[in-house]
Amino acid sequence: MPDEIIRLTRKQVREYDRRAIEDYHIPGIVLMENAARGVADVAIQHLKDDPYDNTDTVILCGSGNNGGDGLAIARLLHIAGINVTIALTDDPGRFRGDALTNWRIVEAMELPVKSLSQFSLMHDACQPRLIIDAIYGTGLSERPRNAELLERQVGEISVICADVIAVDVPSGVDCDTGEPLGPCLSATKTVTFVAQKAGFANPKSREFTGEVIVADIGAPRELLAKVREP
Repeated sequence: MPDEIIRLTRKQVREYDRRAIEDYHIPGIVLMENAARGVADVAIQHLKDDPYDNTDTVILCGSGNNGGDGLAIARLLHIAGINVTIALTDDPGRFRGDALTNWRIVEAMELPVKSLSQFSLMHDACQPRLIIDAIYGTGLSERPRNAELLERQVGEISVICADVIAVDVPSGVDCDTGEPLGPCLSATKTVTFVAQKAGFANPKSREFTGEVIVADIGAPRELLAKVREP
């Protein structure tokens, strides 16, 4: 028999993170770093497998923890020798907690940062080969606040034909239902953390997730079983 596909709801994901931090004393910044490394490893291999000699990568970052993952991914890709540009959907003054820590690192490293509202993937990014979608994560449960901005990115990506790797959940997709909450980015691959998300059981979600890869974030295996208990 094939292995069971484990899926987590939004509530279970939050509980997993909370218990990893509170019960196992794993700092949130460590969980974020492990998540970022999981995505970076997939991105680096994806670029190695690409027949084109172009590593230009744009990381689209929101202001929440998903965006914090994106900032850490940008650092790791830069260290690996990949040309990165960070495009922010929000004012960096909105970063908090672990995401703010990664923003300060990005500032200290002087990585290229643009405002997504004034940035064009077609004209300002020299036709990137890869886009990392780190705008919205599992917390999105209603139409995105800046849906118009997201819709523009969907249109530009379709024109430039770049590959997309989504961080945890493609931006615009409801984690629990797999339904679009407005405009959605369609990924070539989705690197999701700990387990697949409940909404990925919805066949409609496959239009947005592409290939789904589950990445570990460094918490004990026992915790996954505990958060799935009724």
